[in-house]
Amino acid sequence: MVTSAALVGKWQIVESATWPRAHLDLCGPAFLLIDADGTGEMAFGALTASVNGGFTPSGVDFDWNGADEGDQVTGTGWADLRDDGWLEGEIAYDNGDDTTFIAKPWPFSAA
Repeated sequence: MVTSAALVGKWQIVESATWPRAHLDLCGPAFLLIDADGTGEMAFGALTASVNGGFTPSGVDFDWNGADEGDQVTGTGWADLRDDGWLEGEIAYDNGDDTTFIAKPWPFSAA
């Protein structure tokens, strides 16, 4: 069983089954941010969205609401913590595209 604390933080989306890395990072590094209460944010391609989720025994399930190229969009997603410490999951647009993804812990540097 995964603890919610293991999922809290910012994750860099590095791979998608649908879009190449260049598209994922179109407007900046693609990411999924998970806060301690299951809310957060995500961005990839031209999408920016708020996330509202809940923790599961293996990860987190979430709904999202945002804008993609100026159009309001919504969807669902999930992410499970893998044994290697990375996330694996799926993001789906309501009535639209869906993709699996891989995310690694957000790289950071100490000052």
